[in-house]
Amino acid sequence: MARNKHPEETVNLILDVAYRLFMEKGYEHTSIQDIIDHLGGLSKGAIYHHFKSKEEIFYAVTDKMTAESNQILEVVRDRTDLNGKEKLKTMFRESLKRSVQDDIFTVAPSFYNNPRLLSSLLHETIEVSAPEYIEPIIRQGVEDGSIVTEHPRQLAELISLMANLWMNPMVFDDSVEVTYHKFKVLDQVLKGLGLDIVDEEMLLRMQELTAVYWKSK
Repeated sequence: MARNKHPEETVNLILDVAYRLFMEKGYEHTSIQDIIDHLGGLSKGAIYHHFKSKEEIFYAVTDKMTAESNQILEVVRDRTDLNGKEKLKTMFRESLKRSVQDDIFTVAPSFYNNPRLLSSLLHETIEVSAPEYIEPIIRQGVEDGSIVTEHPRQLAELISLMANLWMNPMVFDDSVEVTYHKFKVLDQVLKGLGLDIVDEEMLLRMQELTAVYWKSK
């Protein structure tokens, strides 16, 4: 039986195999047994020693895929040459432009029918995305006058929820057409809040990612 000398090697092997299978077959059509069959002799116990479920493997795969991308968001957040509103627009654009997004939308499962995955996404949005990336920018915008709100934390949560969940075709299985209409409403809502931060280029990219998601289903 093939064995890795170090646990980290085993974890990386599992994640690499899972990523490849998710890309080829999609998350929904990849089973734990499929992953085992491609591990070169590692047992089911080797997987369950590190991961309790396929969902946990998916979390780890996406974390690995987005680690570098999150560093890009940190760079945008910490720039000193942009005001708060400009940073929000730049962060939206950079988030959509990331090439890793194509891979994420390819391997993505349907969150709507998986409460555990949906709960994880909701937690990530409220506990990480909003407070670590969006809220600091909004607070800066309030200070520099580019954003007007008396509730920066709640506004950060609203923007994060709309962008990460409501606009996410993985959550509602939205078609490209529905994504278009949702994006238009998102634009209206943000402009109503004084935030003209999305544009047609972002809309086209969002439709493109939605098409990638449906192609992999």
